[in-house]
Formats: sequence, structure tokens, C-alpha cells
Amino acid sequence: MFARLLGHPGVVEHMELRSRFGFLAFHGGSLERATEDIANAAAARCGASVYTVVQPSEFRWHVPSTRVDPSESSRLAEFVDHVDTVIAVHGFGRMGYFTSVLLGGQNRELASHVGSHLRAAMPHYDIVDDLEKIPRTYRGVHPDNPVNLVRAKGVQLELSPRIRGLGPYWIGWEPGRRTPHTEALIDGLVHAVQSLAAPRVD
Repeated sequence: MFARLLGHPGVVEHMELRSRFGFLAFHGGSLERATEDIANAAAARCGASVYTVVQPSEFRWHVPSTRVDPSESSRLAEFVDHVDTVIAVHGFGRMGYFTSVLLGGQNRELASHVGSHLRAAMPHYDIVDDLEKIPRTYRGVHPDNPVNLVRAKGVQLELSPRIRGLGPYWIGWEPGRRTPHTEALIDGLVHAVQSLAAPRVD
């Protein structure tokens, strides 16, 4: 399934290998908008590796995370082999969660660490890093999820439309320009990664 998505006209797969910390955004483009921009920006600022898949505007195909298989992409396989820890950036929309940021994934220590930095950067958002308070659909703990395939596992970051600069809250905002909320999110992610022990670079 994932290989078919990558082979669809207009779908762009991108990877840059830097440090052993990585960012993922494999539902980018028209599907979970702005996730690839957030992953790329945060990775560039803290010297992290990054892997993204961007779908064109006329196309939306949601391949479940558990079907995003490194055996179907040499670039994803190389990325997973290179990094030790990862943050996977996703978008979601759910009633009652318009100002929520959810931190799932199997690396709960990292989720708590990232959560503390995001609370400082975005005090008006509800940063949820208690797995029991995250809806099961967004917990990202399945072993086949790419966020959990790397050596030290990772954090699945679920972002509501508002934090990604989407929805009625941002009507009138200049298209293509990041909102202050998105910039604050990126700042928080960068500070979280930079405050970890220096990642190894080969």
C-alpha cells in the first residue's frame, strides 16, 4: 500500500540525514496540512534528520501509520536505520480538542520532556502527554508504527488545525505565512531537542 502511494504522480518523498535524532511527517501535503513544514523547519533548526511524504493538492490518500512500511521505501528504511529517536508530526481534527496537542508514541520519557517544553512555548494550549488521556486512535503505540521502529522509539505528535495555522481562527491571515502559534510550536520542539544530550552525527 505505501509503495503504491509513493508511486502516485505528484507525491514527493524527501529525506535528509543529519543527526541521530529525527522528525517524520509521512502524511504531509494535502492530507495533514503543514505537518511537513513543521517537521522540516524544526529539523533544520536543530540539525536533526527528517523524512517527509507530501501529497499534491488534488490527491488525499490516508495510508494508516501501521502500513507505512520501510520495506516498501528504501529512503524510509535508511532513515529508520540512521536515527535513534524520532518525533512523528501528524495532524488531527476532533471536537473538543481544538486547542490540544497530543504526545503519543512508545517513548514516554521523551513525550514528557517534549511536553514540558511545549507548555512553556504555548501556554494557551493543552499539552497532553498522559497516554491514558489521549484517545486510543491517536496514541501511536503500535509496534509497526514508524515512530516506534527506531532504536529508542519516539513520540507521535498530534496537532489540531489551529496550531497548524488552519481553520476559522486564522481567517484573514496571509496565506503561506506561518502563524505565531506554529512558530511557537517549532520553537518548543527545537528547544526540546537541543536540551537533550548532544545527538551523535556520523
